Amino acid sequence: MIELLVLFFVPFLGTMLGSAAVFFLPNGLGAKTEKVVLGFASGVMIAASVWSLLLPAIESSSYYTAAIGFLLGIAFLLLLDFIVPHLHPNSDTPEGPKSKVSKSILLILSVTLHNIPEGMAVGASAAVSLATGSSIPMASALALSIGIALQNLPEGMVVSMPLLDNGKKKWKAFGLGTLSGIVEPIGSFIAFMFVAKVTSLLPVLLSFAAGAMFYVVVEELIPEMSEGDHSNIGTVGAALGFAIMMMLDGIFG
Repeated sequence: MIELLVLFFVPFLGTMLGSAAVFFLPNGLGAKTEKVVLGFASGVMIAASVWSLLLPAIESSSYYTAAIGFLLGIAFLLLLDFIVPHLHPNSDTPEGPKSKVSKSILLILSVTLHNIPEGMAVGASAAVSLATGSSIPMASALALSIGIALQNLPEGMVVSMPLLDNGKKKWKAFGLGTLSGIVEPIGSFIAFMFVAKVTSLLPVLLSFAAGAMFYVVVEELIPEMSEGDHSNIGTVGAALGFAIMMMLDGIFG
């Protein structure tokens, strides 16, 4: 039980630590630094989608099942972006249906929704260990949890720093940034309990989480890091994040 709690809350801790940047970086992230951290987050999530989610889904079912789950995950996030007023971190105008909700709330809501599949991914991976009774899948789930926590460090910054720039006090920006990650342990627990009872759906849920994470990278992170000058810095960050996550999965898995 303690192992599961660690798995579920490590990503949330990453968001909390990233949000704490408001206390140490009062002037905000520089443009180049932001590109690096966004690129790093992209690399981590892509590698996690492949090694920690898609490959286990394929091994336990088939390429066809994994592909269906992957596309369902993308469709789910696409639907959320269509229904819910949506805002990129550096954007001034929400995409989607018009809303009177403030820019800050839209930003928090957007990131919070996109944190759900990350929590689901950790919960589903932990369910693999329960289903097999092996320590190897649990180690792989730990690698995924750590990888998402690393990805959440810059993500926490990307949420809290714009809130600070928009006039929020440091503690409020920190609290709201941290709040965006609370859905991850909740999503982990729900996915774990669901898959533990319906193990036949495990491959679909793993690939579903991979598709949802892939959508976040392509829709959110890559456009942000590629905007303006010095986009190659973001590419370097993405390569570094991908390599680190790949090694984590190899070491622990």
